[in-house]
Amino acid sequence: MSNELEHIHCLIIGSGPAGYTAAIYAARADLKPVMYTGLQPGGQLTTTTEVENFPGYPDGTHGPEMMEDFKKQAERFGAEVRFGIVTAVDFSSLPHKVTLDDGKQVTADAVIISTGASAKWLGLPSEEKYNGFGVSACAVCDGFFFRKQDVAIVGAGDTAAEEATYLSKLCNKVYMIVRKGEMRASKAMQHRVMNTPNIEVLFHSETKEILGDGQNVTGALIKNNETGTETTINVTGFFVAIGHKPNTDVFKGWIDMDENGYIITKPGSTKTNVEGVFAAGDVQDHIYRQAVTAAGSGCMAALDAERYIATKEHSSIYVEELSN
Repeated sequence: MSNELEHIHCLIIGSGPAGYTAAIYAARADLKPVMYTGLQPGGQLTTTTEVENFPGYPDGTHGPEMMEDFKKQAERFGAEVRFGIVTAVDFSSLPHKVTLDDGKQVTADAVIISTGASAKWLGLPSEEKYNGFGVSACAVCDGFFFRKQDVAIVGAGDTAAEEATYLSKLCNKVYMIVRKGEMRASKAMQHRVMNTPNIEVLFHSETKEILGDGQNVTGALIKNNETGTETTINVTGFFVAIGHKPNTDVFKGWIDMDENGYIITKPGSTKTNVEGVFAAGDVQDHIYRQAVTAAGSGCMAALDAERYIATKEHSSIYVEELSN
C-alpha cells in the first residue's frame, strides 16, 4: 500500500450554500474540486424546514432538499463530494496539508474554508424537539411564517434587539426574554426596542421550557429570577438570538480571526492571511448570515482560488523556461 499523499487541486472544507457554490464554480473552471462535507452535510440549512427567500424557488422549498439540489449541481460538473471531518491542518508550507478524521492526509494547492457557524442554543430538550417547528435561530429566515402571531425571542444583544424589531413588523406581539435587568445592546437599539409598542421586554427572565402540542410550539414557561414566579406565555414562534459560534477551532493558530473566532478576509475578497487559503460563508460573515450571501461568497472564493492557481501555474512555467 502506497504512503503517498493524495494531492488535490482545490480542496473545499465544509458544505452548505458557500461550499457547494464554490464547488460548482471550481468544477466549471476545471479545478477538479474535492469537498469534505463536515459533520453536517449541507450545513445549517439542513435543520430548516421551509425556505422561501432563496431566488429560483418561486414556490419555496425545504432546506435539506435545496442542499441536495446544490450537491447534485456541483457533482454534475465533476466536483467530488466526500463525507469527512477535517481534524488538523498544516498551512506552514505549500502545498497545504490537511488531516481527516479517519487519519488520512491530503495536500492541496488551494483551500476554501466554508465550515459555517453554529447557532448557540439554550440547551433545553424541548428546544431541540421543536427546532424547525416553531423554534428558530434566524428571525430574518423564518419570521415570515409567523405573520400576525405572537412570538418570543431570547437574547439581549444587538442581534436580538434587531431581530425583535424585525419580528415586530410581522407579528402581533413580540416577547423579548432578557436574563438580566438590562440589555447588552447599544443604546440606539435599546431605544428602538423600548419604543416599539408591540415588543414587551421581560427582564430578569429565563426560559424554563418551550411548550408544544407534540407537533408545533404553543407557548413557553418563563421564570422571573427576581420573584421566582413562573408564567406561561402563549406563543407560536420561539426565536433564539444568543449568538453564533463559527466553526473555526481547527484553523486557530494558522488563520487570522476576530475576537469571536470569525475568519478575517481581506476587503473585497475571500483571501485570508495564508497564501492559497480562502474563506466563504458564515465562517467569515457575522453580519448577514443568509444562504444567498453565503452562496455569493462561495462564488467569490472559487474565482479567487482559480486566479491564484492560474498565477502560480504561470509562474512555475516561467521559472521552468528560465532554468532551461
